[in-house]
Order: sequence, then C-alpha cells, then structure tokens
Amino acid sequence: MTIVSALPTVTVEHAGAVALVELRRPPENFFSVEMITAIADALESLDRDDGCRAVVLCAEGKHFCAGADFSRSRADTTADLYAAAVRLFRTAKPIVAAVHGAAIGGGLGLAMAADFRIAAPSSRFSANFARLGFHHGFGLTVTLPRAVGAQRAAQLLLTGRRIDGEEAAAIGLVDRLVGDDEVRAGAIALAGEVAASAPLAVESIRATLRAGLADEVAAATEHERAEQERLRVTVDFAEGTRAMAERRNPVFSRR
Repeated sequence: MTIVSALPTVTVEHAGAVALVELRRPPENFFSVEMITAIADALESLDRDDGCRAVVLCAEGKHFCAGADFSRSRADTTADLYAAAVRLFRTAKPIVAAVHGAAIGGGLGLAMAADFRIAAPSSRFSANFARLGFHHGFGLTVTLPRAVGAQRAAQLLLTGRRIDGEEAAAIGLVDRLVGDDEVRAGAIALAGEVAASAPLAVESIRATLRAGLADEVAAATEHERAEQERLRVTVDFAEGTRAMAERRNPVFSRR
C-alpha cells in the first residue's frame, strides 16, 4: 500500500477500491479538532475519487480512539469539532470502522459515524460521559439508538458502563466479530464486499438508508454542546475527570 495523502494526524492509503483512513495519534488516539477535520477532509477527498468505492476507518496504536483528552480539551473548540464531525456524516462513500482496543466517549461517537463496525472480543466500548459528570456528544443522541435501540442506548449512556466486543456484537453495536489480530483485515474484507457491488447503486442505497441522518446529527450536536458547556463548570465534572485520572470511583455531589 502506498500513502497518497498525509495529514498531521491522519493518513490515507489505497488497497484497490478500498481506501484506508488511519488515525495516527497513538497510543490512545485522543481526538482533536485537527484530527476530526483531517478525517473529514480525507473522506471528502475520497468522495471525489472514482477509484475509491469503500472506506476503512482504522487506527494505529493501542486503541481505536479514546475520545477527547479532558486534561487538554477546551470548551471553545467544541463547536468547531462538532462542525467537522457533521461533515463525516455528509460524505457519500460507505465506511467500515475497524475498532481494536477501545472506543470510548467521543471515540465511540466516531465509530458510530461509520456504516459498519468490525471488532474483536477484546475490543471495548463505553459512552462514559455520565461517569465523568458530563453530557454525551458527537451525535450519539442519534446514532446509538439507531444501532442498538432506545432502551439499550439509554442504559449505556446513563450507566457509562464498558462492554466488550462480544456484548457489543450481541446488541448490534458491532456488525462482525473477528479474532483479536484480525480486526483490520476483517474491516477490509467487508469493505471489499461492498466495493464489489455497483458503485452508483451502493451510493444511492446508502443515501436512502441515511436520509436525514446528517441533519439529525447536526441538530443533536447543537444540543449536546450546550449541555456539555453547562455541565463543564460543575463540581461533579471536576470530580469525574479527577476520579478518572486517579483511577477511582467518583463521589458526586449534584453541584
């Protein structure tokens, strides 16, 4: 494979009709405005590439994406980050996410922007926002219930609990479960199956299935961002992030 585009935290490679968009901020792949913007730029560029028929979203390092680094994230960048995130949902090529390690918080939101998710039994998923004293984001208001149903989405969001790949597959969060060392290969295989179909038909069917999704995500992220800004200044959020850094259970005070 030859790298045809290199961005600060993202690379794009071609493997026949499948393009690999890889996050390169190991080991955690914490995202930033720059990273999400780079992914959106890459996907939009691939939409203009007739040789690309499907995309694999993958990552180097220990984890697919551990979300935002709350020790460094700033509230004033959230609007730009979510504007870039919405761009992901407006692109046309089918996306398969290869989720190895963890997809946590906004990292789960990033994985949910894909059409399909491939994972291993050792993969881990968590919408851990409530455990941080925070509101979820990245459009999970829309994408999580769409994948697993309203009740399971509510349980994941309100408890913030972590599930492994096997449970994720059982509830429909993951589309295919493969061996621990086969996640990327499994994603490329599924993307290849999609790429073997007629490209105009694939893009037409996908557009029908995802009709209105990007607009729903745009509206949801506006509300999510407002709630995040409100909760970011609470004592509970400070306690939640401190407890996470100290690897202990938080003690919340409703303040």
